[in-house]
Amino acid sequence: MKPDVSTAEFAGRVALVTGGGSGIGRAVARRYAAGGGHVAVLGRRQEALRGTVELIEAAGGTADAVACDVRDPAAVEAAVDGVAERHGRLDVLVNNAAGNFVVPGERLSPGGWKAVIDIVLNGTFHCTRAAARHMLDRGSGAVLNVIASYAWHGHPGTVHSAAAKAGVLAMTRTLAVEWAPRGVRLNCIAPGPTETEGASAVLWPTASARARVLSSVPAARFTTPEEVAESAAFLIGDRAAYVTGEVLTVDGGQWLGKSVYTDPGAQA
Repeated sequence: MKPDVSTAEFAGRVALVTGGGSGIGRAVARRYAAGGGHVAVLGRRQEALRGTVELIEAAGGTADAVACDVRDPAAVEAAVDGVAERHGRLDVLVNNAAGNFVVPGERLSPGGWKAVIDIVLNGTFHCTRAAARHMLDRGSGAVLNVIASYAWHGHPGTVHSAAAKAGVLAMTRTLAVEWAPRGVRLNCIAPGPTETEGASAVLWPTASARARVLSSVPAARFTTPEEVAESAAFLIGDRAAYVTGEVLTVDGGQWLGKSVYTDPGAQA
């Protein structure tokens, strides 16, 4: 059943969503705009970002695209400041930009490690730091970081991503305590297997891998970006005004089961 979305939920507010050109980022951006807020989508692929903006505008919402590499702190600061200056405020930041691939730890190159850490951990910090300056000055704001449950339970083949997302989780909780007295909340959302092109290509690229992943989910199905976006909307909205430093896991119960994305025995 499609949720009943209030067009006034985010009215008069502005959100910045990184990695907003596809998948979960695009769904979160569309959900925010459907709630009456203006959304800026940030990423490296201008064409993909424009696609998100066009979808939002076609549905009656407002959005703009910001080309930026989250690994570049100076570019991030300029991009975030630009959004805040154009719209007069910045209420929400969703750190969704990510990089990931499955590889046994002993085969992971230093370059591969650095690439994922730079996007997921460093990029999240750069964006959070730049956005928080505007939020702290106003005494209000919400930051939502997209992580994964293997940030706390581990998973074969994801040492780079797990380490980066565990760092994001620690950063979220640390800053949640630090900034709560100043009106800024930080939380995480941890989606499980989500039906997107990116996840399919990286985490379950074959029919057998897909079946193995699906068999691990007690809910017996994949989630959708739109379902994740609904949970995100709760955490960045007024309904969660007293929630900070938390992780909302949206995975159909998967993390309570076994590792599924890789077969360590087959890769040894």
